[in-house]
Amino acid sequence: MSQFRAKKLDLGGFVNAKIIRDHTKRKVFMEHEHERQALRYIARNTSLPQRLRTVAQLELAQMHCYTRPCQINNRCVNGGVSRSVMRAFRMGRYQFRINALAGNLPGVQKASW
Repeated sequence: MSQFRAKKLDLGGFVNAKIIRDHTKRKVFMEHEHERQALRYIARNTSLPQRLRTVAQLELAQMHCYTRPCQINNRCVNGGVSRSVMRAFRMGRYQFRINALAGNLPGVQKASW
């Protein structure tokens, strides 16, 4: 019975379908990154035979779209928004402001001059 239970996905704060999809994209990308880099190297190496390069290009084109690095989008870990996310803190600007004013972010304080 326990083998059919869904695994709990611990992603931090707010979880919705977009965050789960982004998590899946990151996981798939990490699993296939080495294979994709090898195929890209073969496809771009001009010293290799043209047939081998063409086969590598076809395999790259047939790989799932989640294996591409451009599919990964930075999202706020607290709110789940994808816009105005600060990379260093992985938070949207509003969540960053709330946490900074509350003193939850070490080394961040409100500017005063």
